[in-house]
Amino acid sequence: MTTVLKLGGSVLTDKHSPETVDEEALATAAEVIGKSLDASPDDPRATVDEHPPVVIHGGGSFGHPAAAEHGVSASEGTRDSAALVDIHRAMGRLLDRVVTALHRAGVPALPVRPLSFVRRTETGLACPTRSVEAMLAEGFVPVLHGDVVVHEGAGGTVASGDDLVVALAAALGAGRVGVCSTVPGVLDDGEVVPEIRSYESVADVLGDSEATDVTGGMAGKVQSLLTVDGPAAVFGLDELGTFLETGQAGTIIR
Repeated sequence: MTTVLKLGGSVLTDKHSPETVDEEALATAAEVIGKSLDASPDDPRATVDEHPPVVIHGGGSFGHPAAAEHGVSASEGTRDSAALVDIHRAMGRLLDRVVTALHRAGVPALPVRPLSFVRRTETGLACPTRSVEAMLAEGFVPVLHGDVVVHEGAGGTVASGDDLVVALAAALGAGRVGVCSTVPGVLDDGEVVPEIRSYESVADVLGDSEATDVTGGMAGKVQSLLTVDGPAAVFGLDELGTFLETGQAGTIIR
């Protein structure tokens, strides 16, 4: 079984301060992932992954401000290559910090840049996974990120980390899908919604992100995860270990 895990940009960075990493949160996430690779969980609900997890991180205060500056989003594209490279480089700076933190925690992480192989078509993201599968088979942890990608007929647009989660989960037949956020799940008046089966059931409680976010905030996450074939979890950093052990944490989206 393969796990696809997204570490939200709001978890790893201070989204109100350009290109600022939350070092403590990043180190914590890396340590938890590292421990999960060697753990033999006693929890009877736990299952053992066939491969290491695939990790995807969001843009946080790196990618989102750069994309907003150039007016590029998932729906608004550009053919200005300099603008696309600027956004891609911003994400690369965060990717380097994430991979370095994972290495410090003993995680055999390898960087994977979506711009080089993912494209957006009329039907969604085309995401070949042979390289990712080969990394997993050799015991490596592929680390991807939200990125700009070539958009057929529109130049280049943003492929969010949430979109990549959905595309990779489908392509890899993932048994676990999780999104680690700054909140313990989808909240309704401060309480975690235990399960979501339709967007309409929670539309009233989903607000916009308070910081610059070109990919839809929590509303976008829920909409994306509802398309996953199987359950997906949204949870806080405190429950990352629980998710990696059991696949159950925070809000379950079906």
